[in-house]
Amino acid sequence: MRILVVEDQKKVAQALKEGLEAEHYEVDVAMTGEDGFFQVSSQTYDLVLLDLMLPGRSGIDILKTMREREIETPVLILTAKDTVEDRVIGLDSGADDYLVKPFAFPELLARIRALLRRGRADQVLRLKYSDLEMDLVTRQVRRAGQEIHLSAREYDLLEYLLRNSGHVVSRQMLARDVWQETDRVTPIDNVIDVHITRLRKKVDQPFETTLIRTVRGVGFMIGEDTQ
Repeated sequence: MRILVVEDQKKVAQALKEGLEAEHYEVDVAMTGEDGFFQVSSQTYDLVLLDLMLPGRSGIDILKTMREREIETPVLILTAKDTVEDRVIGLDSGADDYLVKPFAFPELLARIRALLRRGRADQVLRLKYSDLEMDLVTRQVRRAGQEIHLSAREYDLLEYLLRNSGHVVSRQMLARDVWQETDRVTPIDNVIDVHITRLRKKVDQPFETTLIRTVRGVGFMIGEDTQ
């Protein structure tokens, strides 16, 4: 799940980024209104956390223009402006929720989960193969009803495998799409293999059926061994 934080206070923006990444969200930060609008217009996000008082372009202006251009990404306003009139203006301009600073981080997370559950009508919020399930909103992974705790990298790796379930993914694909290593001179095959091994210990070892398979000389895939 990708979240854009549009916040001009560096400490606040950094705290939000670190806190959300600890919850395994992918986070981008924009510190001006112009940059925020550029990013939300040019990239796809699942949610925008939007301050109202921004340099260059106000949060309300960003919000109104988004809705005029039919960008339906959910927007949660985070602001120190706490009057009823401010809330009404924000919600009437197209915001999906409104949270006044200072706020408790657990409440922010709860509101984020609620907005992501609504999401877009065509949005996939859960990935599943056999008895393995991944909730993309809560970031929970379960197999046979048992919760599996993964690191951020293990989660991203498993998500990629699940999105390509039934198909082999090569180490080159994983390096490019999961590790974002496109210009590296030396391959990271050993790093990928170490993470695959760790993931197998958590996803496969406690269970009878192996789901993460190695296709020798090609790569890896999610799929039950039919041999």
